[in-house]
Formats: sequence, structure tokens, C-alpha cells
Amino acid sequence: MSDPEHDPDASNPLLEFGRELRRLRLDKGLTLEQVAIQAGYSSSLAGMVERGIRNPPDALIRQCEVVLGLEPRHLFKLLPAERRTSILRSLLPWMEIERRARELWTWEPTIVPGLLQTPKYAETILSGKPGVRPDQVEEAVQSRMARQALFRRDDPPTLWAVLDEGILHRPVGSEDVIREQLAHLLEMAHTPWVTIQILPYSAMSTAGLLGGFMIAMTRGRPDAAYVDSPILGRIWDQPPEVEALRIRYQTVRSEALPQSLSLERITKRLEQEWSW
Repeated sequence: MSDPEHDPDASNPLLEFGRELRRLRLDKGLTLEQVAIQAGYSSSLAGMVERGIRNPPDALIRQCEVVLGLEPRHLFKLLPAERRTSILRSLLPWMEIERRARELWTWEPTIVPGLLQTPKYAETILSGKPGVRPDQVEEAVQSRMARQALFRRDDPPTLWAVLDEGILHRPVGSEDVIREQLAHLLEMAHTPWVTIQILPYSAMSTAGLLGGFMIAMTRGRPDAAYVDSPILGRIWDQPPEVEALRIRYQTVRSEALPQSLSLERITKRLEQEWSW
């Protein structure tokens, strides 16, 4: 089998994509490592994409378009007609909204929201989907981590996250996975743009038990919301729908602990001995 990097067949769409990405990167005077860091991916993956030996995740393409100052979908035109279906494909349109947001509100009753997940936690969650392949999980984890690149921008959005107390106690993978995840929550909450609040059992709140969601407020655009489901996530952008979710979020948040007490609750959980 010939090496795609030296394949004289210029019709190879992956090779064309990689060459174009490299040309655009060099035109901007950026190194491979600089683009990879800003896009939220490893330089090894970005290098394989540039050499045409790795099918690029959709999220990487979108992030590269942002980093390189390209028009949306500029690079997508060079992609192969057939490519693997990402298990997070329904989330891709939302990521465009999320990227433009100035403020994000999220409520999660069962798991840590994607923007705050560690790679190991995300891998454990995504691996639980029936029928998913290891390569799909790897791509999805990379995509999820790439979403978090928005917090490394000069002007990151403000994230207000309300999490049910049950998340602190729910087994997800090994104890090490959970401990790393809870420590990461504490780290993120000490940044200027992330606020984490815990909804305690004692609140006896039922307003958010039907499921989690996220609301995005963007400058010059209508607010929108994303509601996930076991089959297909959906974006809601009509004012009455977004307002209904906004009211539900505020109801849940009104019963949550303030951040200082929430972080104490997370720290206390980390200090406990775990029996599972």
C-alpha cells in the first residue's frame, strides 16, 4: 500500500484536505502545534490529518476554520463523500451556536456536562452507547475535548452550570475516573468564567428531573437551547420554547447551593472513603 503522503494520485480527498489545511496554516504563519493547541486537539492527530492518513473529525475541521479565519464550511468541501458517522453528529450544529455564545446556562441531573468532562470520564460515558466502535469513541472524545477550546480563547463565554448532587455519587468507570473528574470541576470553578452549583438532595426539587439542557445567549442573535435525548439531540430556537427552558433553569438554580458551598460539597466528597 502506498503512503498517502507521497501518493501521486491527487484525487485522494483526504490528501487534498491535508494539503489545503497545511497551505492555509503556513499562509497564516502558524506552526502545526499552534493550530492544534488553539483547536483543542493533539499535534499528532493534526499532523496525521495534514498528511492525509487520518479522517478529520468534524469538530476539528470547524475549529480549524475558526483558528485560520476561514468562512464556515470552507474546508468541508474537500472532505470524502463517504465518511464515518460521528456518534455526536447531532451536536455539531449546536457547537456553532455554542462557539458564538457570550453566556451558557446548563443543567444536568445525571452526568457532568460535556464542557466540563475529563477525557477519561467522557470516554467512559461514550463507550456505554450500544453498538459503538472504539474508533467512534476516540473520535467523539476528541470532539468533546475540542468543544472545551472555547475556554482557552481570549474572550471565553461565561458558563453557569447547575449539577444534581447525585452526579457526585454516581459510579462512572473507576474511582480514579470520578476523583479526577471531581478535581477537574474544582479547577474549572476557580476560573473567572465558570460557576458551578450543586442542587442538593435536601432541596427535594423535581423541576429538572425530566432531563438536562443548555441555553446559549449570543450577541446579536436570538437565544437558543439544546436538549439531548437517547436518540437525537435537538436545538430549540423559538422564543416560547427557549423561555420555557429558561424558567425551568431558573427554578432549578434557585434551589441550588451557592458556588462556595457547592465546592465545599465536592471537596467533601473527594475526602470521603468510597465503598463502590
